[in-house]
Amino acid sequence: MKILMVNKFLFPNGGSETYMFEVGKQLQKKGHEVQYFGMEHGNRVVGNRVNSYTPNMDFHTGKWNKIFYPFRIIYSRPARKKLSSVLNDFAPDVIHLNNFNFQLTPSIIYEIIKYGKKAGKRIKILYTAHDTQLVCPNHLMRIPSTGKLCQQCMRRGYLECVKNACIHGSKAKSFLAAVEAVLYKRLKVYQWIDCVICPSYFMEQQLLHRKEFQGKTKVLHNFIPEGHLGAMGIRQKGAGWEKEGYVLYFGRFSEEKGIGTLLKVCRELPRIPFVFAGGGPLEGEVNETGNVKNAGFQEGEELAKLIREAKFSVIPSECYENCPFSVMESIALGTPVIGSRIGGIPELIEEGRTGDLFCAGDAEELKNKVESLWNEPERLQAYAEGCCKKGFDTVGSYCEKLLEVIRRL
Repeated sequence: MKILMVNKFLFPNGGSETYMFEVGKQLQKKGHEVQYFGMEHGNRVVGNRVNSYTPNMDFHTGKWNKIFYPFRIIYSRPARKKLSSVLNDFAPDVIHLNNFNFQLTPSIIYEIIKYGKKAGKRIKILYTAHDTQLVCPNHLMRIPSTGKLCQQCMRRGYLECVKNACIHGSKAKSFLAAVEAVLYKRLKVYQWIDCVICPSYFMEQQLLHRKEFQGKTKVLHNFIPEGHLGAMGIRQKGAGWEKEGYVLYFGRFSEEKGIGTLLKVCRELPRIPFVFAGGGPLEGEVNETGNVKNAGFQEGEELAKLIREAKFSVIPSECYENCPFSVMESIALGTPVIGSRIGGIPELIEEGRTGDLFCAGDAEELKNKVESLWNEPERLQAYAEGCCKKGFDTVGSYCEKLLEVIRRL
């Protein structure tokens, strides 16, 4: 098959790009032709044969208020024109959409349908929902100014996004985002998507608020890239029991990730050493907490070593996580997880076997969970054994499932 991967960023920028690159490489290994479409960028690492990309656009900068910019984040004629060149040259059988709102805009779906009619062929359109963008304009289901979890746009309409200034604290940008959401909902553009891949059942439940997705969703939890951090080898060697004396947090140091709650717990358990690996706006508070060692941003084997040698890790998120790789990574490396009971996290942790769950934001419950597991080495070892027996998809097995979904469309 010929598969065109579509994503606004074509360089390493986050989880959705990592997903797309890994899936693309694996599909090529399986004999399929893969090309990519998105924005041009100096760090672009994948592309298409005709080198056709949209101009780079940054919705975060002040440049958004140029005359045509507000219109181009709603409907992009340049994106349609550039995509048309790729479609005519590559003649794909499948379009795999990833993140496309604002920079590419949903208008590209019209170009796909137009090309299919002109070519006299049905193009299968697949969409992987990396976030809740299609039901929440700021894609976090969280009011930034208050930190309050939110489903108002799904229940009351997209003007709630404007009311709460959900896009970068700006009512003007929030208005544009709301206009985009309302416009494409009324135009029913998403009806042309044949299947929505949801990385969690939580994500599926949110997207099913849209009638056009009902009967079109498929849950496929994310994968551990083959050979990633030697995770499979860790299981074989039984290194899950070679633990050091610390509790680990790795990820972004920010309020929505539950760092404030976790730091409160750290201060109330001064005899337990914690290691934080990452960075972010709350780094100052991390550095000021006496029993916390800030290991900074880590990756590769250095991060793998920190994870597998920790007694257990804590994922205290207070936002709706989709299918957090941090949980999968920890369990794959034989390290139990205490995670918040929110979003897709509970789907990855088998409570009482690979870790424990607590109510997001409840510092007292988290403190009790941490203290209890730290002081029960036999239970900790049983959890580590449970982690080593837990299976996650590799990118190879994931792509087999993905291809089966495509074949059935």
